[in-house]
Amino acid sequence: MMKSYLNLFDFTQRVDYKKEVLAGLTVAMTMIPESLSFAILAGFPPLTGLYAAFIMGLVTAVFGGRPGLISGGAGATVIVLIALMKSNGLDYVFAAVALAGVIQILVGIFKFGKFIRLVPQPVMFGFVNGLAIIIFMSQINQFKVQGTDTWLAGSALYIMLGLVALTIAIVIGFPKITKAVPASLVAIVVVFGLVAGFGIHTKTVSDIASVAGGFPPFNIPNIPVNFETLKIIFPYALIMASVGLTEGLLTLNLVDEITATKGNGNRECIAQGSANILNGFFFGMGGCPMIAQTLVNLSSGSRARLSGIVASITILLIVLFGAPVIGQLPMAALVGVMIMVAVGTFEWASFKVINKMPRHDIFVGVLVAVITVLLHNLALAVLIGVIISALVFAWESAKRIRAKKYVDENGVKHYEIFGPLFFGSAATFAEKFDVLNDPEQVIIDFKESRINDMSAIDAVNKITERYATVHKTVRLRHLSGDCRTLLQNASGIIEVNIIEDPTYKVANR
Repeated sequence: MMKSYLNLFDFTQRVDYKKEVLAGLTVAMTMIPESLSFAILAGFPPLTGLYAAFIMGLVTAVFGGRPGLISGGAGATVIVLIALMKSNGLDYVFAAVALAGVIQILVGIFKFGKFIRLVPQPVMFGFVNGLAIIIFMSQINQFKVQGTDTWLAGSALYIMLGLVALTIAIVIGFPKITKAVPASLVAIVVVFGLVAGFGIHTKTVSDIASVAGGFPPFNIPNIPVNFETLKIIFPYALIMASVGLTEGLLTLNLVDEITATKGNGNRECIAQGSANILNGFFFGMGGCPMIAQTLVNLSSGSRARLSGIVASITILLIVLFGAPVIGQLPMAALVGVMIMVAVGTFEWASFKVINKMPRHDIFVGVLVAVITVLLHNLALAVLIGVIISALVFAWESAKRIRAKKYVDENGVKHYEIFGPLFFGSAATFAEKFDVLNDPEQVIIDFKESRINDMSAIDAVNKITERYATVHKTVRLRHLSGDCRTLLQNASGIIEVNIIEDPTYKVANR
């Protein structure tokens, strides 16, 4: 156990401390305005966003499922809580956040995180591309006058556009000079210095909200502890936990692909849940892994946990001591960085393979991206994508069942079944048999097939009944062990004969 926690701090592997620290600073700079914006959007006090960024970031960096993953006060989870905030107030929000944390810990303890493997690649393409579009579109809002729907105009617009263009140019061009320092951090520092040095008037972080405050205060939600309260907060907690875990585990998978390493999904669930419980009692709005900041972290060269720790501690220090300086940070620099994150997030490779993908996979990928963009609900988009993919798979599998038919020298009719027998293929399976014209003895051979569920058992039962009504005998052959178990468990429903076969160790019935 002690060794595993030493590994958390990367003592047992080679760490580039300079890259980790600089990456952490870059992540902190990009996370502050985003966390503030999400908190304000939901009607929370602005500092609840920064406290969530600190708590989520620190706990998951130390105890989470993999290095490189950055967590904070994410919009995906905050959006879930807006209705609760409006109807019942902030204390109910904190209680829901803590309860969501409990649910997430239970998911991790019972190892349900593995079900993220059921997400198909087209859904991943749609999820990532939709998220990239959301990240990009959210930056467009920064070209509006703060607190209004009025677009910037005149010199204010031109200055903003110029500074954003400069930031993007630095992010693209600086790595050609050196990769020793993250290009995103260099861009932020250069634009900040330019604005401060020449006294350029432009939109800054302080225009969004104040980032000054104290250490996260301990706060027990002031709510009645009864069943009525549970009925109010549980639906929100469940949805928040689901959204957070879905986005978190998908982000973890994405980092696995980028770094060619393997994370631990169940451990990430427990760490995320623990952080959300702390958020509920320390004035944080809760959150989950943030894919944009994670990609900033990875593009800055981080491959260890240290960058996440540095980012979270930096946010706390800024809240405590650095607010006057960070408040003057130009939003244009952060917008430029996030636009480049959006460009890097988008799966451009999906366009290269789109003409090689089945049409239903293309449809699923586009649908997930559209739902993600329109509803900003990543969990719902992924869930719909998985359901449609599963239905398509069931439909395609159902069409694969077929039967080879012949009569042997003894006059026995053989049906050799190919393909899976399950709820989707049961009707097609029944159509394969010519009950009235078949001989007295019939053998159904499942060597190349499997009986998968109760629908399949019911299909076999109905075939035996159809043959029995015309006084013909059906026997089953080459059943695997789990198929025989299904039939034995259904012995009260179905009455069949199974041929003894030494190769498959099938017992007589």
